[in-house]
Amino acid sequence: MFFGPRKSFTSIPRFLLQPPAEGLKPSHHNLFFLLPQCHQWRGIAKVRLKWVKNRSLDHVIDTETDLKAACLLKDAIKRSPTGFLTAKSFADWQKLLGLTVPVLRFLRRYPTLFREFPHDRYANLPCFKLTDTALLLDSQEQSIYQNQENDTVERLSRVLMMMKNRIVPLKSLHSLRWDLGLPDNCEKILVPKYPCHFQFVKASNGIPCLRLAKWHEEFAASALERSNEASETRDQYRQFKRGQTALAFPMNFPRGYGAQKKVRAWMEEFQKLPYISPYEDSRHIDPKTDLMEKRAVGVLHEFLSLTIQKKTKRNYLRSLREELNLTHKFTRLFTRYPGIFYLSLKCKTTTVVLKEGYRRGKLTDPHPLANFREKFYHVMRTGLLYRGRGVNMISQENNLLDDIENETEEEEMEEEECVTDDECFGETSDTDDESDNEE
Repeated sequence: MFFGPRKSFTSIPRFLLQPPAEGLKPSHHNLFFLLPQCHQWRGIAKVRLKWVKNRSLDHVIDTETDLKAACLLKDAIKRSPTGFLTAKSFADWQKLLGLTVPVLRFLRRYPTLFREFPHDRYANLPCFKLTDTALLLDSQEQSIYQNQENDTVERLSRVLMMMKNRIVPLKSLHSLRWDLGLPDNCEKILVPKYPCHFQFVKASNGIPCLRLAKWHEEFAASALERSNEASETRDQYRQFKRGQTALAFPMNFPRGYGAQKKVRAWMEEFQKLPYISPYEDSRHIDPKTDLMEKRAVGVLHEFLSLTIQKKTKRNYLRSLREELNLTHKFTRLFTRYPGIFYLSLKCKTTTVVLKEGYRRGKLTDPHPLANFREKFYHVMRTGLLYRGRGVNMISQENNLLDDIENETEEEEMEEEECVTDDECFGETSDTDDESDNEE
C-alpha cells in the first residue's frame, strides 16, 4: 500500500542523521557540520526531578472520571434494545468504567440523568433509563459530532499517520474513543463513510485493525509546528524549516524547578536538539541517542495534543508503544520532563496530561466537545445536589445547561510540592529503572 512520502515537509534530511562520507570537507553547503553529530548525542547530563503534585490537574482528572463513566453509561442505555439497563447487567462494570464505587450507587447519585424504576417481572430488580434531560444532552452531543465530523476524520487520520505501519488495533482504538472524541458509532458509521481515509484489515495475528488508506500530506504537520508557524516567532520557524534551528517545547515547570541552574542547563541542551516530526519515519535513528529521546517526547506531545482533554491514561499509550516506535521504558519521560507532562495518580490509575493544554485547571483552547462535556458535568452536579429533593425541582428546558454552568465558581488551585527536602533533583543514568505497573 502506497502512503506517499515517508517524511513530512519538516523532515530532517537523512544525511544530517549520518556521519559524512569519507573525504567530505565542511562547507556552508554541508549542513551536517552545522549540527552536533547525532551518534554523539548521548552525553547530555540528565536530571530526574522528584514528582510534584498539581492539585488543579488532579481535580480535572477526578471530576472527569465520573463524567466519562456517566457518558459511557448513557451510551450503553441508548444502545440497549429495551431502552433501559437492569442492575444485573452492569454489576461488573465498575472497573471497566474506572469507578471507585459500585455502578448502582453511581447511577443513583445522578437522578437528572438516570431514572430508576422497578422491573416489570422482578420488583426487586432496579432498572435505569435516560431522563428527558439526558436525552436532550445526547441530542446536543450528536449535533456536535455531526458538525465536527471533518475535524474527527482529520484527528483519526493523524493518529494513524503517526503509527509505524499506519495501523491501529481496534481494541486500542476503542479504549481511546473518549480521549480522541470519536462518536459511539465510529466503527459502524464514521469509518465506512470515509473509505478514502480508512480501511478495516486484520493483522498477521488475526487481530482486527484500522488502517490508513491514503497518506495526507496536509495533515503531516504537528501541533508544535503549527503553533510556531502561527505565532509571532515566524522568523524562527522559517529558520527551522531551512534546518538552521530547532523548535522548542513550551515548558511549565513546577514551582521552584525553573530557577534551578542544573535543570535550566539540561533543558537548554535538550531544546537545542533537532526537532523530528512525529509523522516521519524514525526507524533509522539510533534508539539510544538523545535525538531519539527528543523524538519520543515529540510523539507523546503530539498524541496528547490530538486528544480532546489533552490527556490520556498511561496504559493506553503503552498499548501503542511498538506502533509509535517508542522504547520499552518510555514512561520515564513523563517524570523526566515535568515542564511538558504531568503524571497524575488520581482515581487509582495513572494519567498523563499535557501541561500546556491547561491554565489554572481550565483548557486553554477547548474543543466544542470539551465545552459540551463541561455542561454535562454541571448537569450531573445539579443532580447530586437535588438527589434527596426530587428531580421535579430542576427545569428540563433547553436553557438549563447554560443556567447550571453559570452557577459554578471557578476554583484557582496552585501546585503543591510533595517533597520536604530542599533538593529537587538527582542524577540519572541509563540503568535507572521505573516501574511500568499501573498505580
